[in-house]
Amino acid sequence: MNLHESLISAGVSPQDLQEFKKIKNGVGLVDFLLQKKSLSEDVLLNILSSHFGLPIMRDLPLEEVETDFVEEVPIQYLRQYKILPLCRPQEKIMVVNDPSLSFPIDNLCRLLGWDDYRLVLATQGTINSAINLIYDRMRRSAEEFFQEISEESPEKIISEIEETGDLLADASEAPIIKLVNLLLTGAVRDRASDIHIEPYQSQVKVRYRIDGILYDVLSLPRRIHPPLTSRIKIMAKLNIAEKRLPQDGRIDIRIGDKSIDIRVSILPTAFGERVVLRLLDKTADLLKLADLGMTEKDVRLFHELIKSPYGIILVTGPTGSGKSTTLYAAISTINSPEINIITIEDPIEYQIEGVGQIQVNPKIDLTFANGLRSIVRQDPDVILVGEIRDRETAEIAIQSSLTGHLVFSTLHTNDAASAITRLIDMGIEPFLVTSSVIAIVAQRLVRILCPKCKEPYRPDEETLAKLNIGAEMGTDIIFYRKTGCLYCMNTGYRGRTGIFEILTMDEAIKKLVLTTSDANLINELAQKRGMNNLLHDGINKVWKGITTIEEVLRVTRVSQRDVNFFSPL
Repeated sequence: MNLHESLISAGVSPQDLQEFKKIKNGVGLVDFLLQKKSLSEDVLLNILSSHFGLPIMRDLPLEEVETDFVEEVPIQYLRQYKILPLCRPQEKIMVVNDPSLSFPIDNLCRLLGWDDYRLVLATQGTINSAINLIYDRMRRSAEEFFQEISEESPEKIISEIEETGDLLADASEAPIIKLVNLLLTGAVRDRASDIHIEPYQSQVKVRYRIDGILYDVLSLPRRIHPPLTSRIKIMAKLNIAEKRLPQDGRIDIRIGDKSIDIRVSILPTAFGERVVLRLLDKTADLLKLADLGMTEKDVRLFHELIKSPYGIILVTGPTGSGKSTTLYAAISTINSPEINIITIEDPIEYQIEGVGQIQVNPKIDLTFANGLRSIVRQDPDVILVGEIRDRETAEIAIQSSLTGHLVFSTLHTNDAASAITRLIDMGIEPFLVTSSVIAIVAQRLVRILCPKCKEPYRPDEETLAKLNIGAEMGTDIIFYRKTGCLYCMNTGYRGRTGIFEILTMDEAIKKLVLTTSDANLINELAQKRGMNNLLHDGINKVWKGITTIEEVLRVTRVSQRDVNFFSPL
C-alpha cells in the first residue's frame, strides 16, 4: 500500500486527505492530521516508520552533541518544521517528525554541509524539548554581558527597550534586554522561585532563591540599575517615571515549552528601587496529596477531612511554606462536576478546570471580605479564601461554614495551635471557633538531600541520645548528609518536601478551647491525643534519609537540645 492507503486503512477519512492536497501554506501532513485529530501521533509515527523505513527514537542522544548550528539556525525554523540536527563524533542524525517535509530538511542539510546522515523519527514533544534544551544551554550567561552593558549609556539602552516574545528566541536585542532575558532564563533553568535585584552604594546585587535559600548570582555596576529597573517596569506595564512609591505588577513570558507567570514587586530604598520577581511555572502539574510529603497516616486523615460536608479547614505557616500548594491539592482532590467550588485568591496561582476563581482587587474594593459575601450567594458547596487577614473575613468564613459550606483558608501562624489563639485575638468568640473549625494544618518546607551525592554516615551516640534513639534500635543506624555536585549546584540539596502537623478539633480540644486560648496548652493536649508536631515529622524524614537534622531545625527554629523527647516512628 502507498502512504495514503495506509492512512485510510488506519482510520483517516479520504476527505481529509483530499483537503490536505489543496493546502498551499506549507503545513505538513503530520501537523494537518494531528490538528484534525484523525489519528494519534504514535499511530501516525508507526505508519510513517513502516512506509519510509525509518526508526522511531523515544529518547534523543543529547550527550556530546555539537551545538555550533545554534549560531546559524534560528530556533523558529527548527520549531516550525519539527526537525533537529544532532552531530556526534561517530554519527550525524537528522531527527524529524514529518519525513514528507523534504524541502526544509534538504535546506538545513545544505546549510550545515551534511552529505551523509541518518534520518530518524521522533514525536513533536520530544523534538521541541530537545530544541529548547540545546538552545538554552548555548545561551551566554548573564556574566558575559557585564562589560558590554557597562559600556552602554543608560539613555541609549532605555531607548532600545521593546516588548519581547519567547526568551529563547531573542538573540539580537539590546544589551539590557539580553541581561533581563538571561536572568529570567537562568532562574527557570536553576529552578529558582524568586529573583532579587538589590541596589547598594557601589553595586547592584542579583540573587536567586532556590529551594528556599538565597544565592548570589551576579554583581553589576551601579549605573546598570536604572535601565535594568526600567526594562522590568515596561515588561510589567508599570510607571517608569514613578520612583518614590512601591509598585506591583505582573509579567507573562514563555521560555521554551514553559509558560511563566511573574509577580513583580518594586520598593524604593535608600540606594534605588529594589525589585523582587516571583516566578510561577503555569505549565507545571498540580501536586497530589500523596506528593506533598505527608505520612500515609496523615494523607488518610486529611483526605477524610476535606470530604467533610461543612466546617473550616485552616492551613498555617509563614510566607513561602507551601500553604497554597496544599490547598490546591485539596481542591483538586475533591473537584468533581457534582459540587460547586469557588475561590477568592490573591493572586490566582494555578488555573483549575471546573473551579470558579476570583482575583482580589483592592483598587475596586474587591477584598477577601467583600468577595466572600458575594460568593455565598453563588450556591457554593466548597469555598476557598486565600487568607483570613481580619475579623470581618473571619466572621463571614465562620458564618459560611455554619450554614453548610466547607471553607478552606490560610493563616500566618507558627503552629496549628496558634491559629486558634489568632482567631480569638481577632475577636472571634471561642464557641464560634469550636463550632466551625474542624482541623488546622501547620506546615514548613525542608530541602531534600540530593539523590546523586548524599553521603551516608553513622551518627554518634550523642546525636542519637538527643534524638532519643537508644541502643535498643541497634548499631546499624544510617543517616545522610549533604556533599554537593553539579546536579544540585553544589548545595547538597535538590527540591523540597513538606513537614506537617494536623490538629483535629475533637471534643477534648474543643472543651479546652472554651476555657483557654493558650496555644501551649492546646498544643500539649493535641500531642497527647496523637498529633505529630512539625519537629517530630521532620525527624522522621531525617530517619528515612530524605533530609538532614540541620535542615529540620532551620525551618522549625528549635534548638537541638529540645529534640531529645522525640523518637522516630
